[in-house]
Amino acid sequence: MKLIKYSSLILAVSLFFGACKTEMVEKLDDFNLEQGGYMRTVTPYPVAAATFSVSKANMAGTKMEAVLEAVTPDKGALFSSYDLTVKFVDATPANGNKSTSDVTLRSIPASSYTKDATTGYPRHTLVITGADVLTATKLTAADVSTGDRFEISATMKLTNGKSFNAANTGLNITGGAFYSSPFFYRLNVVN
Repeated sequence: MKLIKYSSLILAVSLFFGACKTEMVEKLDDFNLEQGGYMRTVTPYPVAAATFSVSKANMAGTKMEAVLEAVTPDKGALFSSYDLTVKFVDATPANGNKSTSDVTLRSIPASSYTKDATTGYPRHTLVITGADVLTATKLTAADVSTGDRFEISATMKLTNGKSFNAANTGLNITGGAFYSSPFFYRLNVVN
């Protein structure tokens, strides 16, 4: 009986130590991992679903304004440009359907960004007026009504040829308050 208890104890101890054996795992090579980037919205924070408003009565005087920060692993050195497209969504069929497909709004080069003293990342104040989106979509103020909207999509381009937008970026970046990088902005037309 004593032999069975002793044998059981040795078996249990050997199983315990055998179960703890692990394979050696190679260290991750941080320098050879894929490098990406995102455009963080600094203000307004949180970005509140990236929704802004322009006034139908004052398209030239109302605007969307946001402070953006180009984030890459090398403090924005890989950042090349932030390219914006816009489309008009006619949500009021009473005046006809004037919806458009995506057209180029503007490209903001990295040289338009200034390094922030606190974070070290390049920042830029993005300002888009109602007149800017009307011009890009070739519409007039008479073509839009309260309830319509302009949808602005963005693509961050890097110097290594890669680009990032809402379609190829994960929800934790585009939808999370920490990263605050929707790559998409909506301008609702209000009174």
